[in-house]
Amino acid sequence: MKYKIVLNTLGSLLFFLGLSMLFPLLYAIYYHETVINAFLISMAITSLSGLLLWKYFSSKEPIGHKEGFAIATLGWILAAGFGALPFLFAGTFPSFIDAYFESMSGFTTTGATVLVPIEGNPYAILFWRNFIQWLGGMGIIVLVVAILPALGAGGMQLFKSEVPGPEKDRLKPRIKETAKLLWQVYIIISALQVGCLYFTGMPLFEALTNMFGTMATGGFNPRNLSVGAYNNPVFEIIITFFMFVAGVNFTLHYQTLHGNIKSLFKDKEFLFYGGVILIAILAIAAELRVYIYNSIFTALRYASFHVVSITTTTGFATADYNAWPAFSKSVLLILMFIGGCAGSTGGAIKNIRVLLLIKQANREFRKLIHPQAVFPIRLGDKVVSEDVMRNITGFFFLYIFIFVISSFIMTILGLDIISAVSSVAATLGNVGPGLGLVGPIQTYAFIPPIGKIVLTLCMLLGRLEIYTVLILVVPEFWRK
Repeated sequence: MKYKIVLNTLGSLLFFLGLSMLFPLLYAIYYHETVINAFLISMAITSLSGLLLWKYFSSKEPIGHKEGFAIATLGWILAAGFGALPFLFAGTFPSFIDAYFESMSGFTTTGATVLVPIEGNPYAILFWRNFIQWLGGMGIIVLVVAILPALGAGGMQLFKSEVPGPEKDRLKPRIKETAKLLWQVYIIISALQVGCLYFTGMPLFEALTNMFGTMATGGFNPRNLSVGAYNNPVFEIIITFFMFVAGVNFTLHYQTLHGNIKSLFKDKEFLFYGGVILIAILAIAAELRVYIYNSIFTALRYASFHVVSITTTTGFATADYNAWPAFSKSVLLILMFIGGCAGSTGGAIKNIRVLLLIKQANREFRKLIHPQAVFPIRLGDKVVSEDVMRNITGFFFLYIFIFVISSFIMTILGLDIISAVSSVAATLGNVGPGLGLVGPIQTYAFIPPIGKIVLTLCMLLGRLEIYTVLILVVPEFWRK
């Protein structure tokens, strides 16, 4: 392990994170808020820490795969820690555990909150709380790769560590250029959403903060009742559309923006993603029409918003789906595990893995009928290698194992089974709100400190897709 290059790169990350605190600081100054000093001190501590690490651990050694994993995991842990400083210095939360929980929830785009109430807090705090989601959406390490010239070829190791998954799409031969293009697409679509919300009547501050939560599929919102506080169908349609967009592989967005619209409909994962959402909307809308709403259009309005919100792991809400019938809640719980597409800002298992696991199950059935036959698994025109399938199967097993163990811990801490299971599903999948006591109109504030620590770890494991984090606890990883 080359410790110098790890600490040097972490220093760069913290320096840029400190500079990003300038944006909420400007809001604090503009509104003459009392949290100006909180942001000044946080900005100074974070930037200075970053500069010291960058200067005293200078290294020109290349970043290997071990360093990539270490930087990715430690980078997110440190980002959440330093990102919690404004909350602490402003007195937003009574303890570091709460501040860290909120910060990790933001950076990992989970959207589970312990902030009560949300409205009434300083604009700067609400802006920072939502802005860190947007930074974490495309990835803080990917941002460093895009803007730090010294990384060179080592940037690929960081990119692979922070954006794990069965496919790695490179838009350009150089990974630095790929990172830049992904961030450019992210910024363009983000600007489009802000424009749509602002010009349909939403105040600029709320248009910005809602965009941060949407494009990052994070779910933090400046209102206590989330998007439901506006009770505006136009806002809901705009946010639903952009949540759907954020759940799609950003490589497809790049190709679409360059005129290759056919790439969307040739992509098997995108078609599967759209099909899952469509079927779930129709199924839930049908039940809501029978048991709750008198109008099919009202049922479709609420069903479509929440299906897209949960599938993309955004976590916005316009209604209390805790009060919906059991079938609808069961569908939403299943969607928490599926999540968005690979290469999107969405979390959970990802559609491509679910699709390939289904194909794997189908192959096993066919082999029972034809034991001597060879059935390769295909994704479009490509044959999926057995190495990839083993990786996906292993990931699925670890995901479910962590889910079960964490759920047991939450029940030991006193949560009922529905609340325990959904709290873990919602944090491990980076969804945010769950069911029961952690439903869409509830918060995680009541959970004991140990429970918050467990769920914070679930957020990190979910965002970095397990392997990147767990490999750091393997003793062999640290040996030369």
